[in-house]
Amino acid sequence: MKKALVLLSSGLDSTVNLYAAVNKYKVVKVLTFDYGQRAAKKEVQKSREICKLLRLDHQVVKVDLFKGFGKSSLINTKMKVPTKNQVQIGNHQRSLRTASSVWVPNRNGVILNIAAAFADAYEVEYVIPGFNKEEAMTFPDNSKAYLHQLSKAFQYSTQNGVVAKCFTIDMNKTEIVKWGKKLKVDWNLTWPCYFSGKNRCGQCESCLRAKNAFEKNGTLPKNYFASV
Repeated sequence: MKKALVLLSSGLDSTVNLYAAVNKYKVVKVLTFDYGQRAAKKEVQKSREICKLLRLDHQVVKVDLFKGFGKSSLINTKMKVPTKNQVQIGNHQRSLRTASSVWVPNRNGVILNIAAAFADAYEVEYVIPGFNKEEAMTFPDNSKAYLHQLSKAFQYSTQNGVVAKCFTIDMNKTEIVKWGKKLKVDWNLTWPCYFSGKNRCGQCESCLRAKNAFEKNGTLPKNYFASV
């Protein structure tokens, strides 16, 4: 059986990819990255709970360099994360503006290369992030084209030719939740929110996309979001 290393933030995409990877490969390690994001505390907590449930080896990797840039509202607390009426997930132009606010410079490039180093050391064939075609429209580092180019680069930077693979790369959030239902994902262990509050805020773009996907599948977990 081929081996995989999965990047887990406990969001919908990465969690569904983890469940899918467990069904197809031997998952030798799961990495959660703390790069100073507002949601780091909750992402780490929920990721640990998911890995405990699935009996997987989980490791938190701290990356501090992004804090010095001050370019993203996900990290810079002096900036405001777009919420409520500032977010319109059906409006592409508005989504481009909100994406610019939460953009972390080359985040996926950095963390996926770190993950590839782990995979190379553990002789793992696949590195699996959680991407989707819905957010690829505003975040190019979530796209199939990016994943393809990354795998090409890994052929030069890893001895065992690590491949970047994502099971949900051609799915939108609604399709991901539908598949997650079949995989029996425990949604209460997931954390799509940009914040680390007691409950998921239900107001940021990531929460709104998750809420839309749950509602279209008729599976919105009770008390999943904070009352808004």
